[in-house]
Amino acid sequence: MTDVILQTHKLVKDFKGFTAVKDVSLCVHRGSIHALIGPNGAGKTTVFNLLTKFLIPTSGSIVYNGIDITPEKPAQVALRGIVRSFQISSVFPNLSLMHNVRIALQRSTGLSLHFWRAGRQLNHLNDKAMDLLEQVGLAAMADLPAIELSYGRKRALEIATTLAVDPALMLLDEPTQGMGHEDVERVTELIAKVGQNRTILMVEHNMKVVAKIAHTITVLQRGQVIAEGPYSQVSQDPLVLEAYMGTPTQALKGAHGH
Repeated sequence: MTDVILQTHKLVKDFKGFTAVKDVSLCVHRGSIHALIGPNGAGKTTVFNLLTKFLIPTSGSIVYNGIDITPEKPAQVALRGIVRSFQISSVFPNLSLMHNVRIALQRSTGLSLHFWRAGRQLNHLNDKAMDLLEQVGLAAMADLPAIELSYGRKRALEIATTLAVDPALMLLDEPTQGMGHEDVERVTELIAKVGQNRTILMVEHNMKVVAKIAHTITVLQRGQVIAEGPYSQVSQDPLVLEAYMGTPTQALKGAHGH
């Protein structure tokens, strides 16, 4: 895992005098699951918005696969294989799971504008769609409308639609937010499985999820990186404990209890 897929160098984002991101240098290795964590207002979402080009950095650079993509537009970055999931629900509630995945596949094959095509002409996408549903454990529900899914299974469907675009780097934005225990476990296992043959950068609040599946954790506070490394190392860092809970002793209990 020495191969670096994404690197940022001293990223800065100012909003009218307020610095949301300050000198953030990230290094994401190909084939790893890299988590971006930190208390509310730490700058995690702003970093994601900079990486996907929804925001332009005030200064600093973003290098992807050795190419400087700092000046590129969101569509260019997506075409390079950087795909973000969960910023909005990308699921059509009244369509079946199969149709949801097929639409995502149409986008990736350039057929997205051809909704007038006869359905049978798109049947060659069915096998691929079923394969993706199989990967996320939803094949048995292929004909169900998405609206009938539990929250966690809806997230699994969103992962399937993201995988349809065949991303080289998946950015997962709070994948387990608002979920019950069972759904959290299901989605955590799914991310670990999907991460076996691709690179994932995720923003996540749930420390148990991060402890279980992240190879590397970057901790942000007030827009700056205060620690980086595996969970065993980061979870013992006094700066991290203080950032989360105010005092190191309280924090240690909190970090392991949530």
